Amino acid sequence: MAIDLTRLRLNKLITHHVGNKHREEQNILSNDISIVDEASLEYLLKYFLVSLKTEENFCFNHAVEVELNDTYSIIKGMFMNGDDFIDASKNLAKLLYEQSTHPKINEGELNIAHFSKALLDDVTVDAIGIFKSETNVPFIKMESEQSKFKINHDYGFELKGIDKACLIFNTDADNGYKILIMDGSNSSGEAQYWRNDFLNVKPISNDYHQTKEFLGITKNYLTTQLSEEFEVNKTDKIDMLNRSMDYFKTHENFKRDEFEEEVLQDREVIDSFQSFDSNYRAEYDIELSDEFGISNHAVKKQARIFKSVLKLDKNFHIYIHGDRELIEQGTDPDGRKFYKIYFEKEV
Repeated sequence: MAIDLTRLRLNKLITHHVGNKHREEQNILSNDISIVDEASLEYLLKYFLVSLKTEENFCFNHAVEVELNDTYSIIKGMFMNGDDFIDASKNLAKLLYEQSTHPKINEGELNIAHFSKALLDDVTVDAIGIFKSETNVPFIKMESEQSKFKINHDYGFELKGIDKACLIFNTDADNGYKILIMDGSNSSGEAQYWRNDFLNVKPISNDYHQTKEFLGITKNYLTTQLSEEFEVNKTDKIDMLNRSMDYFKTHENFKRDEFEEEVLQDREVIDSFQSFDSNYRAEYDIELSDEFGISNHAVKKQARIFKSVLKLDKNFHIYIHGDRELIEQGTDPDGRKFYKIYFEKEV
């Protein structure tokens, strides 16, 4: 799905303050639309949207049916009846407050926005944005007063990115809409409440998601399970990691049988991987196809975690990117381990 937010127009915005229920902090709910200074609008939109990534899309989820998802129901009402925007935004703030029970969740300002002119595959749709600002930082102000300057400070939010964001597009409502989300939390326990408890969303199984998940499963297998079942040294393991990444970089479409033959090669390793893959999908509730289009964005992102570095004590790091046959491992007569590397020229 191609998403273009460059023409996005802010129609309505309301701001509430949401506290932490665990600490018995208050909710402060607004009764009127927020006033946005025209000169500040560009900065505000940048602040809301800069951290949203368009490659991975989500939809509302529920164990029984999506209509039972409270956030979905409120959003659906907002799209259908714009006159209830203020009351619906209050309900979203109350719902978020009820989920804010983790002791590390910060209080903050919750902005609910209605947008128009979002482009999805060249189709113009409306969108609802939910944005929470938690990180309030100081900044210095220098103001000229006749023959001198007055220097003081104030507090505000950095334009480099918001703490939590969600943008829901008014399309495919029966299947939970199409959604972009962002959560800047590092703590897994704290992060659960935004994505899983408040929004309750799941990834849409597009090419980006399928590529990312399969590469993740492959990396987990090669770095954890493989050496538990087979006699394999670190060099061979790195070689298989490199072959995995090379497959996704050199093919436009993924085919499971083809991948297993080109990358894993050995029949016993293939059987082991298939068993690991099946158990991993069941444990984490992941659904993947045996064939899908390969997403270059997902490949580039996952390439960062496919480490091809051979670490030798604290003295050497060897980066292995090419032919496995050009490196040999051995032990000298004194029992010291060594690697022999063949090359044609220094670059």
